[in-house]
Amino acid sequence: MADYPDTRLFIDGHWRDGAGGRRIAVTDPATSEVIGQVAHAETSDLDAALAAAERGFAVWRDTGVFERCRILRRAADLLRERAGPVAEMMTREQGKPLAEARSEVLAGADIIDWFAEEGRRAYGQIIPARVPGVLQMAIRLPVGPVAAFTPWNFPINQAVRKIAAALAAGCSIIVKAPEETPASPAELVRAFADAGVPAGVVNLVFGVPAEISEYLIPHPVIRKISFTGSTPVGKHLAALAGQHMKRVTMELGGHAPVIVCADADLEKAIRLIAGSKLRNAGQVCVSPTRFLVEDAAFDPFLSGFTDALSAARIGNGLEEGVQIGPLANDRRVTALESLVTDAVAKGARLMCGGTRLGNVGNFFPPTVLADVPLSARIMHEEPFGPVAIVNRFTTLDQAIAEANRLPFGLASYAFTRSGDVMHRLGLEIEAGMTTINHLGLGLPEVPFGGVRESGYGTEGGSEAIDAYLITKFVTQMTA
Repeated sequence: MADYPDTRLFIDGHWRDGAGGRRIAVTDPATSEVIGQVAHAETSDLDAALAAAERGFAVWRDTGVFERCRILRRAADLLRERAGPVAEMMTREQGKPLAEARSEVLAGADIIDWFAEEGRRAYGQIIPARVPGVLQMAIRLPVGPVAAFTPWNFPINQAVRKIAAALAAGCSIIVKAPEETPASPAELVRAFADAGVPAGVVNLVFGVPAEISEYLIPHPVIRKISFTGSTPVGKHLAALAGQHMKRVTMELGGHAPVIVCADADLEKAIRLIAGSKLRNAGQVCVSPTRFLVEDAAFDPFLSGFTDALSAARIGNGLEEGVQIGPLANDRRVTALESLVTDAVAKGARLMCGGTRLGNVGNFFPPTVLADVPLSARIMHEEPFGPVAIVNRFTTLDQAIAEANRLPFGLASYAFTRSGDVMHRLGLEIEAGMTTINHLGLGLPEVPFGGVRESGYGTEGGSEAIDAYLITKFVTQMTA
């Protein structure tokens, strides 16, 4: 296994320490040991990144779309070639099982490929004129330098969607990546640099999140903001961007409902949704959380689902056969214990899990709560961990009402054999994404985003590049 590297800033094509020499410790969530350091950006470093992004944009926007596509495709190939060591870095800093980390790296390469091709197809329009001699054109142009803020739960997946979309559109970008998981996004940036992206087009900084966001977002060089994270922070950053009329894409929190009807294939539903709940120890914005099960299916589903989660092997993500690693930080353990304790005190039944495992690392077992009353905090707050709520419903109207009760609307799930029910759920669940009878979210070619307090904009599909482009109208008459 390769040693875990110290991580530096990447500004104007060079890896460098912060101007003040400050560093932040990086901890292995499975062992609680400090495994490395990450450079801390000062204001002067941010100024350097901004100047570099401005220069880089002038070069990159004038680079032909076929050349941009070629460079991005090369970056994707390099990421695939380096998937093994990059996945090991990710597991050591974030905790997820090595197989999941490797899948994330490879999926990141697919995302780059997708946007590379979309950049070649960012077409404008010729609009028929009312009089002879007039040419009316709608031209798609890159919006300008981008500031992106990415979280620790998917260190590559979240950053690559922003970098690839920005570069495909012809924009430069400054990425504020997570200090807790810095090495894997740094390797993503290295792949772009090694593929031939010009200096200044991609810049990477770390530091105090609030200080960096409040400096970059209002800065006149920055024309577009993309953020993935919690709803409270997203609201604050969106308000700050709004003061300066900056474009914003927000991918925020959720509290995903799962509707299981009595006619569903329960064995299939349990197998699929249990695996989804275990993914990344539940630290996923689209993680299934509120399970709403029809009365006739409630007992068999609860029993089978509890057994499936209880059987998951927990351990260091580097160990073979581990299905669920540690939580990424100690804060998540404390938060989950508090939510579970509150739910049980309010009358919920604890079917499995519920308390921290061991004294070393941030291990928390898969946890199932049944018959959870609305008065419990977990019915309103996203747990962001391996905790599932299983409640019952009698009518489909009740299930839809509960699915839509919260202000969030990111992902939603359903299992049923009825075509009529599928149709209703697809239309009536207030979420940016609904997947029925299978797990079909997060592919590069499909939209990925939420509604209501889960944000706005999409980071997948053909629409994702639109946020990085402006439409300029040009009309001209021949002399």
